[in-house]
Amino acid sequence: MLMIRDLNVYYGVIHALKNVSLTVDQGEIVTLIGANGAGKTTLLRTISGLITPRSGEVLFEGRSLVKTPAKEIVRMGVSQVPEGRRVFATMTVEENLEMGAYLRKDKDGVQKDLEMVYSRFPRLQERRRQSAGTLSGGEQQMLALGRALMARPRLLLLDEPSMGLAPILVQEIFSIIQEINQAGTTILLVEQNAHMALSIANRAYVLETGQIKHSGPAAELAQSDEVKKAYLGG
Repeated sequence: MLMIRDLNVYYGVIHALKNVSLTVDQGEIVTLIGANGAGKTTLLRTISGLITPRSGEVLFEGRSLVKTPAKEIVRMGVSQVPEGRRVFATMTVEENLEMGAYLRKDKDGVQKDLEMVYSRFPRLQERRRQSAGTLSGGEQQMLALGRALMARPRLLLLDEPSMGLAPILVQEIFSIIQEINQAGTTILLVEQNAHMALSIANRAYVLETGQIKHSGPAAELAQSDEVKKAYLGG
């Protein structure tokens, strides 16, 4: 579904991504783990069309995303849940969700998906008239996920969904991610909580200073001494 080949991204003279190659197959959860500053968010922003690479390919279902406007990439079926949630704080929960469907013209379908999001996140339904800025961190993360789902993505890019959340909420968010995947959405997950990410992913890549250092089945990487030492506290 997604193929990245020899991707090189620069910020001025800083070489942020160095010959990065990875694939995501339809129906998978693939996770990308690595320390802060490794280039994980840069990779997601490049896939989303927010950053133009110096060289390399990003293909979604065989079509190049390089130099494709970000809104066209959303229209093609790729949505991103950004790091830090980025909800529209002064707008209501429902208005935030409607913003996720801004490219869609099928009113009935949008209404149906709104009901689907509310059934998946009952707390959002309870707070649908509240401004998003008044929600807790966990509720804002649910809203950011719900807003991305309103675009009906086939590929969902998740950037640090557990950041800043209490452990019990981290469990809840990861359960929801698995449910979204089981309902048919392919997921590329960037996550610093390597334990949780590897526990739900099919495959994993480890990014270090802009380069892929390890890749393989998530269960195998979770058992790798090198990965354990660097990312799993052992």
